[in-house]
Amino acid sequence: MSDEVLTTVADAVATVTLNRPAQRNAMNGAMLTGLRAAFDDLETRGDVRVVIVRGAGPAFCAGMDLKEMEARGGARDPEGDVVAVLQRVERSRHPTIAVVHGDAIAGGCELALHCDLRVMADTARIGMPLARIGMIVPFPLGQKLLEIIGPAQTRHLLFTGRPVDGRRAYEIGMVHQVVAAAEVEAAAAALARTIADNAPLALAGMKQVILRAVAARPAVAHDDLDAAALRARQSADAGEGRRAMLEKRKPRFRGE
Repeated sequence: MSDEVLTTVADAVATVTLNRPAQRNAMNGAMLTGLRAAFDDLETRGDVRVVIVRGAGPAFCAGMDLKEMEARGGARDPEGDVVAVLQRVERSRHPTIAVVHGDAIAGGCELALHCDLRVMADTARIGMPLARIGMIVPFPLGQKLLEIIGPAQTRHLLFTGRPVDGRRAYEIGMVHQVVAAAEVEAAAAALARTIADNAPLALAGMKQVILRAVAARPAVAHDDLDAAALRARQSADAGEGRRAMLEKRKPRFRGE
């Protein structure tokens, strides 16, 4: 198992921890591979009824590792596609809870959204600032935003690129519970215990009902949008956006 992702199981509750605290748990190839492996392993275990997903250190997840992306010129990570990994998390037969104790940005936001439930600290932020670095949200991840917060709030979130705090996230239906930062781990543990005390067959069956109800999403054609997203990811503006974010300065976009 990858050191970038740690898994523990206790009393029917599994905890999957993103473990790159110095990088604010930014997702590199090794972390994506480890996250997929963790969920594949949990799928086979009979002693797990619910899965908690959390981040080590001050952040939940800062999204994709921009240094790795810049080194590859914005190309897809050959070790793991973030969309496929997030969809693997979503397909877990166990109910999943994201503990958003700190910032969940871009891919980190999507990881939280691909969990079934979200508990968030009032001081944390969640958002999709892709427009600020010259990138387009992958179509399946845009679908997930629309599914959870609807078209109006998705437009605002994507067009402004500004993250929202816990209270606002709760108001627009992004998260299920908001508590003080000191209480977020305990609140998530209490929710996990409530779920784990329920009948395992009922939990698994209801999870499948939900997944089947949204199963038509992949049928929507989006090859042209995928191509547009790839062009944006490899554009000069995207390179400038990534460098500006890393250098903590305002980007100078040229539309090319």
